[in-house]
Amino acid sequence: MAEESVQPQPSHRLDVQGFLCPVPVAKTREALEELKAGAVLEVLADDPETLQDMPMLIGRGPHRLVNVREDGGEIRFLIQVVATS
Repeated sequence: MAEESVQPQPSHRLDVQGFLCPVPVAKTREALEELKAGAVLEVLADDPETLQDMPMLIGRGPHRLVNVREDGGEIRFLIQVVATS
């Protein structure tokens, strides 16, 4: 039996469905700046460009992209907030 990894539960949600790039990334950046370390942000998007843009945003900062799931055009990102100095 395969061992399943435990995903953290989101403590905050940001719905940017219906918005096109660069809005989803800009709103995500703003939301991350407001959250404390340890928080988990769930971002719901439907712009296919976010599949490339969101990992690039997270890759430039301290935060951790925990999971990306695409289902029927809805894209769900789980991002864990890491403390910044």
